[in-house]
Amino acid sequence: MRPPMDLRLGDVVVLRKPHPCGGVTWRIERVGADIGAVCLTCQRYVLVPRAHFEARIKQFVERGPIPES
Repeated sequence: MRPPMDLRLGDVVVLRKPHPCGGVTWRIERVGADIGAVCLTCQRYVLVPRAHFEARIKQFVERGPIPES
């Protein structure tokens, strides 16, 4: 089992499979056991299990701020 990927609020990622609207770029809005993300093409919000979301990430376009501990 792999450790969880370092995902931050505000990260912009490109996913491997396109959304039905054709967009592949997403902004992370919620981080936890599930990842909440907004499609930057059509503004649709989706909630995806973390393991599925991490497996579909192709690249990071922009990183969000590092959370303060």
